[in-house]
Amino acid sequence: MPMIAVSGVSKRLEAVDVLSGVDLEIGRGELVALSGPSGSGKTLLLKAIIGLIAPDRGSIRIDGQETVGVAPATREAATRRIGMLFQRSALFDGMPVWENVVFRALGEGSLDRKSGFEAAVEKIAAVGLAPETAALYPADLSGGMQKRAALARAIADDPEIVLLDEPTAGLDPIMSNVINDLIRETAARLGATVLLVTSDMAGARRTTSRFVMMDAGSVVWQGPTDSIGDSGNAFVDRFVHRRGDGPMGTLADSVGTGAT
Repeated sequence: MPMIAVSGVSKRLEAVDVLSGVDLEIGRGELVALSGPSGSGKTLLLKAIIGLIAPDRGSIRIDGQETVGVAPATREAATRRIGMLFQRSALFDGMPVWENVVFRALGEGSLDRKSGFEAAVEKIAAVGLAPETAALYPADLSGGMQKRAALARAIADDPEIVLLDEPTAGLDPIMSNVINDLIRETAARLGATVLLVTSDMAGARRTTSRFVMMDAGSVVWQGPTDSIGDSGNAFVDRFVHRRGDGPMGTLADSVGTGAT
């Protein structure tokens, strides 16, 4: 049974089909990269998986449990198994790092502030930050430190699934490698299933075993990450090699070629 099973998921926003019948399965413990041009639906798909938006049609199952069209308590029970790192980290500016990391537990009352601080320091250390970082505010952190703090929040509850939305965006190549290695090591330590939205092709190769390409709200190619340099798919080839010869966002020369 796949850990994440997305079937026929569609979503229309402001008269635009932003997700158009997405089908995707991710196995337990698998690390998968999800890529594609801006506006292809990658982030929206993550939000649908975690339950932040409701699809108009389709099914999303977490370890076999349906999350679309079910009672809120049923959906919450399934999505609690998921941790997410949002684009640009999305840390709360008015809270110190430690409160950001254990934000959900503090809000639910499952941890008091003393226990929450101790738990946050443990997770902060797990992502390679010094304990004193806990008392700092997001504005006091560098971009790489903010990414680490956001990852600490994503793994605060030891999730079985981790969704990561552009975790290396805006970072220099050295820090990108540090974050990608940290993601791989964290996933191995937790035994977690990872879906990584990224435009960092080197990072995808470094971190994941399978690569999925989206365009215009649909999955247009998927295959082993180590094959993306020679995928046999014109769309993937232009994207990966940053070639401008041909219109990005056109499915006609992509669907039905290469691996599926």
